[in-house]
Amino acid sequence: MTLDERVGSFMPIVSPPTPAPSPRPSFPSPFYPDSSTRNTSPSPYDPSIPSEFSNLTGNPASRKQYLVSILHECSPAELRFISQTITPMLKRDVLTELPAELALHILAYVDDPRTLARASQVCKRWHDLVSDDWLWKVLCDTYSFRADTEDKTGTKVLEDDESWDEMDKFGSNPIDPWLTARDRLKRQEPSVSHWGPYSSDELLLPRTQFSHQEYFRRAYGTMLNLRKGGSILRAHRMPIPTPDSGVITSVALDTEWVVVGLANSKIHMFSAITGVLSRTLVGHEQGVWAVNLVCRGGYWGRGEMDEDGYPDDADDPVVPAGLKTALGIDRPRRMRRPASVGGDSSKPSDICCTSEGWGQPNSIIVSASCDKTLRVWDARSGHCIYVLRGHTATVRCARVLHNRPIAVTGSRDSTLRVWNIQKGVMLRVLHGHTASVRCLDVCGNKVVSGSYDTTCRIWDVDTGECLRVLRGHSHQIYSIAIDGNLVASGGMDTIVRVWDATTGNCVAQLTGHTALVCQLQLSTTTSLLATGGSDGRVITFSLRSFSALQRLAAHDSSVTSLQFDANFLITGGNDGRVRVFETQNGMYVRDLSERCESVWKVAYKKGTCAIMCKRAGKTVIEIWTFKPKER
Repeated sequence: MTLDERVGSFMPIVSPPTPAPSPRPSFPSPFYPDSSTRNTSPSPYDPSIPSEFSNLTGNPASRKQYLVSILHECSPAELRFISQTITPMLKRDVLTELPAELALHILAYVDDPRTLARASQVCKRWHDLVSDDWLWKVLCDTYSFRADTEDKTGTKVLEDDESWDEMDKFGSNPIDPWLTARDRLKRQEPSVSHWGPYSSDELLLPRTQFSHQEYFRRAYGTMLNLRKGGSILRAHRMPIPTPDSGVITSVALDTEWVVVGLANSKIHMFSAITGVLSRTLVGHEQGVWAVNLVCRGGYWGRGEMDEDGYPDDADDPVVPAGLKTALGIDRPRRMRRPASVGGDSSKPSDICCTSEGWGQPNSIIVSASCDKTLRVWDARSGHCIYVLRGHTATVRCARVLHNRPIAVTGSRDSTLRVWNIQKGVMLRVLHGHTASVRCLDVCGNKVVSGSYDTTCRIWDVDTGECLRVLRGHSHQIYSIAIDGNLVASGGMDTIVRVWDATTGNCVAQLTGHTALVCQLQLSTTTSLLATGGSDGRVITFSLRSFSALQRLAAHDSSVTSLQFDANFLITGGNDGRVRVFETQNGMYVRDLSERCESVWKVAYKKGTCAIMCKRAGKTVIEIWTFKPKER
């Protein structure tokens, strides 16, 4: 029986025009309680009661009048009962009733992760919606948290024997292994996102399913800790025997190692996870001016390859079997990754002086020294694999290309040299500069160099050809960077110039510094250029308008370190401060560490920060962590 049938079939009696109360029905009803039942607990519902309310179907005005007349006769207690009864009936879970695609579209407008976390506790359906990976991918984009290949895999590509053996199952075709593995992922696991447009096609590697939610949790926690938090893993203090011998000249940092080069010819290796000093590399006869860290794993990039996808530059070197393993020489030679699976032939260099590996199981360290040599080290054992000679003066700068065992060095002998560091041979000499090569940078197979002869040059690393000569500076060049088709350079003339790498034309002259421009970082991803000078100023420029966005009086003396990402700008100076600013608006955030006598180098990556300074007459190396605690 319907609710209308149970209420009754009588028309309501219109109240007379006098103040007298309206007559009441003569039959008992839960909607018309008499005085004897008022203020008592409601009686059980009687389904046999006829309903006059059902006879009003099709007359909305009468139905409303009927209900109003009932409510006017109810006591406050009865009205509360009606409210408590009706309220749950009126509640609607909009997100649950909507199609999942629309529900996710609505949730994508929520930019506070704490709100999403609370929403996930409402019910199981909301929890499933909030757990959708596409939603957290959108939030990562909102906060400019960009995951790289290592983040998406959890480990380096082909970092152990099992990885190589797994790839061996697919035959000798260098492309099929990646495509087949990706298809295997689709068959074994569902799409990363249940409802959103993000799918497993966007995963570059087959062995690990990447979670944007977990990645956001780590990145967001790291961001909060960098604002106000963090702790020192280790602080190493080393006495300085002579004024110059303990000076730190260079640093390289990845998620495993902190590599520090010193003017006393030593190289210290610290664990980026624990901060412990792992080993000291001894072999150079004079000070180390540059270090570059090649991460373990990776894949073969584009370059000079033979039919097996292997660099066809020289025969296998005569080195112990263990060192061949460290270099990846005794591994299968079919690991060239196709561009369609994520290979990038124009990836810029890393600001922390690291590069992606070519598939070797161990990290490799490349160091350049005043003794005119380049040395290649096995990070795991600490053995020196090669001593590469050829320069006739101090090797001032060095870089290693991503996914290729190719290193480029610049020297005071005015030349650049290209080396195969896997086989220990020099490939070619780049002639053109007429004075010391002070700085260089790489992007894909392009190398850009800055010299004391006031020019910059762009080279093709595979052919040795000088593609462009960039003229315009009036004094020595001390800093240079290349990212895609833009080159930025700075030096003694206090002017920062931005060049078109394709045409060689100067597209902008940026002013604001009053002294040597010694630090520089260029990023077309964020469309920003940051510069630091000996005047203590840090200036950020837009690469769209080439106008100054922020002019920061960051330090009282020369800026010795500078690096930024989409969220933070970190600087170090000779005034002994390490400072953090917001990248977008230049607002000061905090000072890292206690103030010291001088800061030599600062490097930051993925929640780990290495600060190298002089404190109380001693060289101090502090390894900080800003990573959130694991759940």
